[in-house]
Amino acid sequence: MTAQDGSPSGANTAGGANHTADPDNQGVVVGKIASPFGVKGWTKVVSYTQPLAGLMEYNNWQLSKGRMRRTVDVQQGREHGKFLVVKFREIDDREQVALLTNAEVIVARDQFAETEQGDYYWADLIGLRVFTTTGVELGVIDSLFETGANDVMVVKGERERLVPWIVPDVVTSVELDAGRMTVDWDPDF
Repeated sequence: MTAQDGSPSGANTAGGANHTADPDNQGVVVGKIASPFGVKGWTKVVSYTQPLAGLMEYNNWQLSKGRMRRTVDVQQGREHGKFLVVKFREIDDREQVALLTNAEVIVARDQFAETEQGDYYWADLIGLRVFTTTGVELGVIDSLFETGANDVMVVKGERERLVPWIVPDVVTSVELDAGRMTVDWDPDF
């Protein structure tokens, strides 16, 4: 998987912890504006990428909040605890950046690095139909999250299932072109 941001890791988290493709299908949600930081237009950003600062490598951030959609240019940024702190070239004061609180950070999928064989971005796995090795359809991957031990897929069908990303013991095949995944999983579990 490849991490949310694109760092390969078997099932990466670019588009990771509960990360999804942009609902308008124009990119991948890779972070969220948290709150203003200081008075000169800096903001805290929750990064969904692995590593945390991987978000800083993307150009042309699209910010989306309600009907607002805006492109911003990152002038500076750095890690600050569990957040990034970022200064946008276009914004110079706390009040302007406060309007962006809770905006999603979206980047174009084509900015992600190519993955190695067997590595996947989370955003590419979301929406795949999941079948057991015996052919029973479990549902569709709705989201993924990290647990520390392994990543977990949230599969929604007639009911919700939490299926661990363990290759090859659980996840036996991924066919992105066919839009499907096969898992060795008891459908009654």
